[in-house]
Amino acid sequence: HRRDDTLAACSAFSHILSLAKMSDSVVVKTRKFMKNPLLSRRQMIVDIIHPGRANVAKSELQGVIGGMYKADAKHVVLFGFKTKFGGGKSTGFCVIYDNEDALMKFEPKHRLVRLGVTERKEKSRKAIKEAKNKGKKIRGTGASIAKHKAKRAAQND
Repeated sequence: HRRDDTLAACSAFSHILSLAKMSDSVVVKTRKFMKNPLLSRRQMIVDIIHPGRANVAKSELQGVIGGMYKADAKHVVLFGFKTKFGGGKSTGFCVIYDNEDALMKFEPKHRLVRLGVTERKEKSRKAIKEAKNKGKKIRGTGASIAKHKAKRAAQND
């Protein structure tokens, strides 16, 4: 009698697993769509319903959204995704640029690195601090003085 209960429980569990495998399909919805001609892009909020999956890869979503809006997947930038408590739904932001030039001009460097468009500049902490302090010395009226000194040094050489 007890053995029959465990068998029934096991078969019920395998049924749940098969449902989870079937529900790997992902629903992508967009809202708050907006054309931004000044930045030559289209932007929107993306809702992804993904029951049975932890998350959906951005590379996978790039192709789907690119197809939805008849755009090249390389021009689709996805960021700021948050998964709702309990899983099954994620929300993030999407930007589709009209061309490669606009993407390179307006997109922040760190997101270009994530896309694989550019390489990350390796800089040590000390080099960053030295550059910052050097910049502090030649701000405002000091900048014109620094330019004057540089010009004089060039003339003397």
